Amino acid sequence: MAHMMQNEGASSSSTSTSLSSQKSETDDDRMIAIVLSEEYANLDGAIAKRLSNLSSIPHVPRINTFIPNLSDASLDHQRLLQRLQAYGLWEVKVSGDGNCQFRALSDQLYRSPEHHKHVRKEIVKQLKEFRSLYEGYVPMKYKQYYKKMAKSGEWGDHLTLQAAADKFAAKICLLTSFRDTCFVEIVPRNQPPKRELWLSFWSEVHYNSIYEARDFPGQCKPKKKHWLF
Repeated sequence: MAHMMQNEGASSSSTSTSLSSQKSETDDDRMIAIVLSEEYANLDGAIAKRLSNLSSIPHVPRINTFIPNLSDASLDHQRLLQRLQAYGLWEVKVSGDGNCQFRALSDQLYRSPEHHKHVRKEIVKQLKEFRSLYEGYVPMKYKQYYKKMAKSGEWGDHLTLQAAADKFAAKICLLTSFRDTCFVEIVPRNQPPKRELWLSFWSEVHYNSIYEARDFPGQCKPKKKHWLF
């Protein structure tokens, strides 16, 4: 009996240590996000000035319903590349693993795509807490929608972009591959924007982070946790 109690105590201690480690890692990630957000919170209007002659189309929050075929996607990509070149912009290409919207937003917010899990979590939190703002755009059970969106690898859509704009008090600017227009602005609903986030949007399927070519932080290494210590 004493031996069994000793084993149970060791197991309980191991579980407690594991939970403590997970909590510490979560707290570290939260601290990183806060520090980096403050570091890059100043509004950067450089790209906005460069594209000031463009008129944007109204943003309509909606979920993903259409995926283009390979031929259409290839033509769209070429059109987007021409626009980036014409305006002197450079893409920070992020992984096309289903998290690209959140990776691109992370790169704009924190200068690293690696905080995409935190970004997704904050956006889903916004969707859950302010249901009335977004539910009308979702043609399915709303709880099913945000639970699906909480999963890593689930594609972000125009509704998660609106939630991101609202959550981070940011104007999100999309340079797109659309044939009829190349510029979409998404503004926070209930507050003035405190920053601008610039993304490229290719053929309804992929997002990248964009900067002025001369300011492209291509040589910058991703932020690591030990940088804060």
